[in-house]
Amino acid sequence: MAPVVKVYGTAKSWNISRVLVSLEEAGVKYEVVAVDFAAGEHMSPAHLARNPFGQVPVLEDGDFCLWEAIFHHVSSPSLITYTFCLQQQSRAITKYVCRKYKPELLRVGNLEGSAMVDVWLEVEAHQYSPVMEAILMEIRLRPIFGQQVDDRVVEKNIEKLKKVLGVYESRLSSSKYLAGDFISLADLNHVSTMLCLGITTYFLHPQIITPHYDQPHVRAWWDDLRARPVARKMSDLMNTSGP
Repeated sequence: MAPVVKVYGTAKSWNISRVLVSLEEAGVKYEVVAVDFAAGEHMSPAHLARNPFGQVPVLEDGDFCLWEAIFHHVSSPSLITYTFCLQQQSRAITKYVCRKYKPELLRVGNLEGSAMVDVWLEVEAHQYSPVMEAILMEIRLRPIFGQQVDDRVVEKNIEKLKKVLGVYESRLSSSKYLAGDFISLADLNHVSTMLCLGITTYFLHPQIITPHYDQPHVRAWWDDLRARPVARKMSDLMNTSGP
């Protein structure tokens, strides 16, 4: 039987793979449907019927279609085509997946627990990911287009990352995971950017990887997430899927 759930985009994108992580963790069968931005497929009538803004990710669950509408502007024209499919958000979709297929990842039914999940979902979206994405834009995307990495941008955002991870270290010193002693979507939403960092040529560059490993509780948390079956499968997908 064919999967009911379809995800439009490419697994190489950290925002599309964020959706796939939630589906994998919830045990949902799905199909990834590529959208060729270079060929303008995102503006085709068929795709605009799925998302009127011509963006990805889009999730189809039977007759229900859920799409995102946030785009982060990037200044380099040569990167626009590729980043257009990478820089969309995916968190409304991941929440939907959890609400329908694995509500315990949102701590549904526990007021305080679900509130803490919400807090750390916001931290990931507005504190952690913007910094990580700025680094990934430099070290992952620019080399793809044969462009020079701006080390000043990388270094500036590494300093920001250190401050953010200092907050994480404090939190994780008193709980195994971000929302408490239970795995939640707040943790899982970090996996895709972590994996993108891990498959770049800069992964072994000490100034980039060190902030995550300088702090023992952050390191234990990150290693725990990377050891999950979903992370290992997603790493394979991100390495082997098409552009």
